[in-house]
Amino acid sequence: MHELSVTGDILEIVLRHARIHGLRDVKKISLEIGALSDLEEEWIQRYFKTLAEGTAAAGAKIEVTKLPCRFTCNACFSGFQSDLTTDSPVTCPRCGSVSVHMISGGEYTVKSMEGI
Repeated sequence: MHELSVTGDILEIVLRHARIHGLRDVKKISLEIGALSDLEEEWIQRYFKTLAEGTAAAGAKIEVTKLPCRFTCNACFSGFQSDLTTDSPVTCPRCGSVSVHMISGGEYTVKSMEGI
């Protein structure tokens, strides 16, 4: 159900930018969702369809791109990504340190939108 509130936030962002740019009809919305986010694309689509009824975003197609988890090593400062498929701690592939900082992977972003 957490998708419902997030989808409402997405719609609010889209409608605000549609007003700013004078769009009457939003055709496509591109979202980026981090791999650790528990947002399900199917539910976002369903909720958006319902929430957007009667707005400039009604009927808009949503495209979702999943972003990998990105980290920075606190020891050697290298950047890397990990798919986090095991319960093992994340380690830097360059120096082996487990002292790492996640810089992306849990976010959701309205990357772009198209309309007329």
